[in-house]
Amino acid sequence: MKKTGLIFFFLFSIIYSGIAQEAQQEFQTINGVVRDARTRQTIAFASVFIPGTTIGTVANLDGVFSLKVQKSLNASQFGISHLGYRTTLFSIEENLGTGKVFFVEPHSVTLPEVVIHAGDPRDLVEKAIDRISDNYPAEAQRLTGFYREAIKQRRDYVSISEAVIDVDQTSYGFRSARDRVKIVQARKSGDVKKMDTLVVKLQGGPHVAMLLDVVKNPDVILDKEFMQYYEYEFQDVVNIDGRNTYVVGFKPRMTLPISLYYGRLYIDVETLAFTMAEFSLDLSDRDKAARNFVIKKPLRLRFTPTRTSYLVTYKKIGDKFYLNYVRNEMEFFADWRRRIFRTGYTIMSEMAVTERIPETSGRFPIRETFRPSNILADMVMSYFDEEFWGAYNVIEPEESIESAIQRFNQRFEE
Repeated sequence: MKKTGLIFFFLFSIIYSGIAQEAQQEFQTINGVVRDARTRQTIAFASVFIPGTTIGTVANLDGVFSLKVQKSLNASQFGISHLGYRTTLFSIEENLGTGKVFFVEPHSVTLPEVVIHAGDPRDLVEKAIDRISDNYPAEAQRLTGFYREAIKQRRDYVSISEAVIDVDQTSYGFRSARDRVKIVQARKSGDVKKMDTLVVKLQGGPHVAMLLDVVKNPDVILDKEFMQYYEYEFQDVVNIDGRNTYVVGFKPRMTLPISLYYGRLYIDVETLAFTMAEFSLDLSDRDKAARNFVIKKPLRLRFTPTRTSYLVTYKKIGDKFYLNYVRNEMEFFADWRRRIFRTGYTIMSEMAVTERIPETSGRFPIRETFRPSNILADMVMSYFDEEFWGAYNVIEPEESIESAIQRFNQRFEE
């Protein structure tokens, strides 16, 4: 039986630094926050993009974004889109600078106008799986993306690592080869003084993020062999990027020796493409679930996962759908046997694809790639200059992460 635990890999050890490099280009910058035009609440993870190009980024959990636009593009507008909202275009020239607020209007779907797909929801998911080769790129892509991982001990951040990456993404065809990741430039911080005797690290980095591309890696939740173990139900019809989208919920229908998942699949009404997936690991048997995550730990350490959350989104460009954003979070307790107290940890990683082009020059040599066994925090230097990223588009840090970075900077400068 296949093993579905492909999401997180942990090691417990010590951290050291590496090397990063810098890129510079001429660009304009738009900084702002995305809000609901009616409620004025911020909107997390909105897609921010340049129409007619493959360039874009994603707003953070607080709705804040920064979009860098190369002047050579001569672009006049940028767009903002999100699940349940109308895609809205804004002038670049009128919105250069910082502190801008961008309002987007909710978009409701009138159900009578949507033709509900015939058959049961499992049948719909199977048809969407069969359409993968039609809806996703058949040729290899060279992706540029921004990747961040952060580890909290209780409420304090103890490690933040970030990188601009290039990815040789192979096609979505049957038995496609493994994607290759190359670090372009990266940086980290580590509040080692706050750590207790246990140091938590995330192994795999951007490779783990690429595994969350569930359309390309169907053994997580889209393997037809596993569909018999799940129940499916129609839950809603929503609008994504101006397109009506089915929402199909799924949950385990039986107990297996491995942990299954529960969540929602978003399927485009017209093309039957998967446009988004939200899911979590079933933690009803936490000892069984724990075996999905830990690679190496001290013998007397007990690891207990308490929450997992995974999100992957795709964006339609032309007549194909492309990987856009992935995020995963996990909370767990670690405690030593025969001790009263236990420590809570949270691990978050996210990746936004900021540009993509057809791959025509050949794959990266393996010697230049970031391996699945690598640990990003072990390979990069501590460096948090504000101009570090140059012209690269990144995900703006959430407020709590930004505060932690400022604290790390102060210690670094002392």
